[in-house]
Formats: sequence, structure tokens, C-alpha cells
Amino acid sequence: MTLLAGKIAFVTGAGRGIGAAAARLFAREGARVLLAARTEAQLKTVTEQIRAEGGTADHVVCDLADAAGVRGAVERTVEVYGRLDIAFNNGATIQRPGPLDVLPEAEFDHVCAVNLKGVWLAMAAEVAAIRATAGSGAIVNTSSVGSLMGNPELPAYGAAKRAVNSLTESAAVTYGPEGIRVNAIAPGNTLTEMIRAWEADSPGLQDRLIAATPLRRAAQPDEIAEAAAWLLSDRASYVTGTVLRVDGGARA
Repeated sequence: MTLLAGKIAFVTGAGRGIGAAAARLFAREGARVLLAARTEAQLKTVTEQIRAEGGTADHVVCDLADAAGVRGAVERTVEVYGRLDIAFNNGATIQRPGPLDVLPEAEFDHVCAVNLKGVWLAMAAEVAAIRATAGSGAIVNTSSVGSLMGNPELPAYGAAKRAVNSLTESAAVTYGPEGIRVNAIAPGNTLTEMIRAWEADSPGLQDRLIAATPLRRAAQPDEIAEAAAWLLSDRASYVTGTVLRVDGGARA
């Protein structure tokens, strides 16, 4: 029996990085997956990879800063597969590194619109879809180890992710009585396009992060996806309201 056998899964940020790794993993573990992201070419590539491996996947273009688009993407999952069981809210954007007093207001607003409001919009739509179709299910949000401490290089990003932790806990308390579990993962240094963009503006970033990580290496996106898959599975049936660090010990 595979980890997610028979589940219907919705994944945001599924065109690359952790989201793409998760979509592929969820399909290998038996889920039928609806991929959502802004870039259709990336979505098509991942969808075709899943299908080539014998999995079931479809995709929808979705900007997490667009409320109607977020709701429509979740509704599309139900249209294609008939219900929603599990959701992985992974999509996010990064800010330009630097102290908070030099960050343009428009960029702060965009980070919050995608990384916080986008998660809130998705969760609200997902809870409604799970309640109306499957009846019970699970949601996992992608936070960040950077939300668990002061974050001088990415202050807006860290603040939005810390707010996601709070939303996760509040949702777990609210929807637990209905059988809907809500958790978050807090990845550490992971080799994604996002962290490479950060490194381009912060030379030596990988050396600093690896030195602060007891396992002395960065994570691969697949390793982060494994944690999300477990939390979404029935094997985590008594886990809700947690923010699980997947950081190589960086915050130990």
C-alpha cells in the first residue's frame, strides 16, 4: 500500500522546486494530483513527467495573489477528480535580501499577498472543498525555518512565514473537530531556484547556511517533499497543529 493511495491532492507552487518534487512524489505514492503555479510551461513539464511514470496529474495556472484564481484552482481539482482529500500549499515568493528599512513598500505588499494572503485564500477554499466532498482530509503549508527566528536578510519573508505558522495552528484547532488536520513544514537550506536567487544577491550564502547546519549540507527538494507527504498521509492521523522543522538540525 502506497502512502497516499487513492487520495486526491492539490499542490501550489508545483512548477518547480519543492512543489514539483512533491507533485511527483505524491503521484508515485498513489495520489491523483492537480498542480497549480503561475508558469504554464513548467506545469506542463511536471504533469508530463508524472504521466510518463504512470501517474495521474492535471494542472491549472494560478497566481496566489489573485483571490478568484486561487478559489478557481481548488474548484478545478473537484471538477477534474470529483473531490479533494489533501492539499499542499507550497507556492511562495521571495524578497530582495536586505534590512526592512530599505525594502520598497510594493515589494513588502507582494510578499505578504503571496506568502500569507495566498495561503489563507487557499486554505479557506480547500476546507470548503474537503468539507463538501471528502468530508475529512489534511492540509500542509510550507513555512520556513526562517520564520522561527530573527531574519535580518529576509525580514518580510520571515514575518509572512511566521504568520503562516499561526494560521496553521488556528486552522488545526478550528477544523480538527471535523476531521481536517492542518500542519506546516519549516524547511531549512534547500537547493531550489528560490534559494539560488537569494544566493545571487548574497555571495557566500551556502557556505554560511551549511556551516550552521549540523548535517553539513543542503537538502534536496525531494527530502522536503517526503515530510509533506507523511503529514498528509493517514500515517500522521494524530498529528495536527504542528510546524515540523525539516532543516538538518539548523534550529536544534
